[in-house]
Amino acid sequence: MSSPIPDAAPIKGRYLALFALIVVYTFNFLDRQIISILKDPIAQELGLSDTQLGLMGGLAFALLYTTLAIPVAWLADRTSRVWIMTTALAVWSGFTALCGLAHNFTHLFIARMGVGVGEAGGVAPAYSLIADYFPPKQRAKALAIYSFGIPVGSAAGVLFGGLLAAKVDWRFAFIAIGCAGILIAPLFRLMVKDPPRGRYDASAGKPLGFIAACRLAFAKPTFWLLSFGAACSSMVSYGFMYWLPTFLSRSLHLDLVSRSWFLAALLFVGGVAGMALGGVLGDKLGQKSKRAYPLIPCVAFIISVPLYALGVLATTPETAFALFLLPQALGLMWLGPVLTAVQHLGPGHSRTMISSLFLLINNLIGIAVGTWFFGAASDYLKPLYGDASIKYAFLAGLSFYVLAAILLFFASLRIRRDWVD
Repeated sequence: MSSPIPDAAPIKGRYLALFALIVVYTFNFLDRQIISILKDPIAQELGLSDTQLGLMGGLAFALLYTTLAIPVAWLADRTSRVWIMTTALAVWSGFTALCGLAHNFTHLFIARMGVGVGEAGGVAPAYSLIADYFPPKQRAKALAIYSFGIPVGSAAGVLFGGLLAAKVDWRFAFIAIGCAGILIAPLFRLMVKDPPRGRYDASAGKPLGFIAACRLAFAKPTFWLLSFGAACSSMVSYGFMYWLPTFLSRSLHLDLVSRSWFLAALLFVGGVAGMALGGVLGDKLGQKSKRAYPLIPCVAFIISVPLYALGVLATTPETAFALFLLPQALGLMWLGPVLTAVQHLGPGHSRTMISSLFLLINNLIGIAVGTWFFGAASDYLKPLYGDASIKYAFLAGLSFYVLAAILLFFASLRIRRDWVD
């Protein structure tokens, strides 16, 4: 067993490493979310329904992304996390470029599965690296800063994807952005080193195997409550962001370029503000009470529901943007606090595996079910509401935010007993 070194000097280059991790995470979400702004021109050319678009944006990506994350995490707890992330970046970027060569639904579905294969190695190893670069009292903020890659990457994906598609076509957008990620991969490998594992932890030992990690995580009610709470919130956030361009087109009649700027500004401003606030509050309030980690997003989700509903019912782009901005920020406040809590549900040497189990539940439900739900609900409601069907699908989907808040509240009642320092 090893002991923590609470007063040890900070690892040299940790902020440079954090910056590089953010860049990779930015490409992670850039490649993941670009399809949201491109799906309308894709649907027009390939003749796809909303249900097919939902499957392409959700299940196609999440199926292998979530399942392969488990063996990748097992490997990352035993080998170089940096090499795994480098390889993952090159693979998912390559498949993003291949999306631009698709000629039917099946081709595009398979290419999106390939993006998921690559991205399976891009997140859980990064969580583990950050936990070994930063001591516990700074982790919520560091993880929140790392999570800036979500709004920055999502905003860049919809903005550059939309502008490139409007200037050339949707195929060129996929190819150009995929090639850019391939070029970044070797630079990331040169910039980031693997820090000592478990440097700041009270205990560290042999990495847990899959079965042992499952037994440890699944025996803790907090794991289930945090995982399903985050998953329900991700259903709303992924579903909204994937289908919002369609809402802007059908209900507010914005063209492709206008939709790109609207969504990019919303994702960037709201996302960065929400994640920063969640990280700061997590570090500050979490030091006083561990219950704060799930309670912060619990309150944020409850406030978000009526604001999102008002935004969906807005009749002008300006009003919709103003009403969407605050709930967009509140809806992403969970990342810093909840990810910090997940890091403390197991020993330091098995963080990647515990994180991957959390991500398995969060992403399989959030991405696969979330994007499909809104598309299927839109198709179901289309005979009644026509082009406005996506608006009513949004309103129905807000119920998952309420469920997320309930689950996280119960997690706050249990978290002290399941916490590992």
